[in-house]
Amino acid sequence: MTAPGRVTVVVITRDRRERLARTLDRLAALPERPPVVVVDNDSRDGTPGAVARDHPEVTVVRAGGNLGAAARTLGVRRARTPYVAFSDDDSWWEPGALDRAAGLLDRHPRLGLLAAAVRVGPDRVPDPLDAVLAGSPLGRADDLPGPRVLGFLACAAVARRSAFLAAGGYHPMLFLGGEETLLAYDLTAAGWGVCHCPGVVAVHCPEGDARPGRPARQLRNAVLTAWLRRSPGAALRATAALARAARRDPEARRALRGVAARLPAALWERRPLPPRVEAAARLLDAADRRGPVR
Repeated sequence: MTAPGRVTVVVITRDRRERLARTLDRLAALPERPPVVVVDNDSRDGTPGAVARDHPEVTVVRAGGNLGAAARTLGVRRARTPYVAFSDDDSWWEPGALDRAAGLLDRHPRLGLLAAAVRVGPDRVPDPLDAVLAGSPLGRADDLPGPRVLGFLACAAVARRSAFLAAGGYHPMLFLGGEETLLAYDLTAAGWGVCHCPGVVAVHCPEGDARPGRPARQLRNAVLTAWLRRSPGAALRATAALARAARRDPEARRALRGVAARLPAALWERRPLPPRVEAAARLLDAADRRGPVR
């Protein structure tokens, strides 16, 4: 086995102590026995103390507030292994998955992040995103183990720690909801490969209580990501599409207000993609008429 001591699992959580306990039990039972870092986003339900009591082997990091996805970056900084895997407080990894991921990263030095397959719920139903990633129009590269992608599920990704940190991790402006695309853009722009590896499998068991405001944040973040990295034309098209949707959809209206509030900061931090990555993003736009969301 290659994974022991080589893959740390980073988990972010907020006010879901019982679910987190189930996830930590599952991670502790893995044959790879990975180190685990939990980053607590300012829980008020006693989560940090419960983890320290019931799982003393787990490193607990207090974020000092609710940072959303950016809390994962704090966890990666605390890791001391070359690779990091991510779980949410309602997800974990299949036995052997982290070992397979470490092997792929060992054998493919340009691989910066792999997007795993996801099995959902007690029946282990394939997540619909698996088929989308497997059918990526970006094709394969000879030095990568799967089809190239520009998106993934955060709770089903394994990254090279050095690549993740050099790319800046998760952008704090996006908080939560579709935050993965920007990181995929930045890794690819830096020359790292991001690809789908269906032989590595994560398990996601949500219990039906989506966080309030998440649909609006996902719409908002797709447009903000376009302004942060995409061509002016792509950003304008994404904004116009959201504005049209806002005429009839209250979630889109909330998203549009969120874009307007953050647009000056996004323009200040704008860093356009290299032409080769912009061209790849346009291919995905053409394959998905919903816009630049993968």
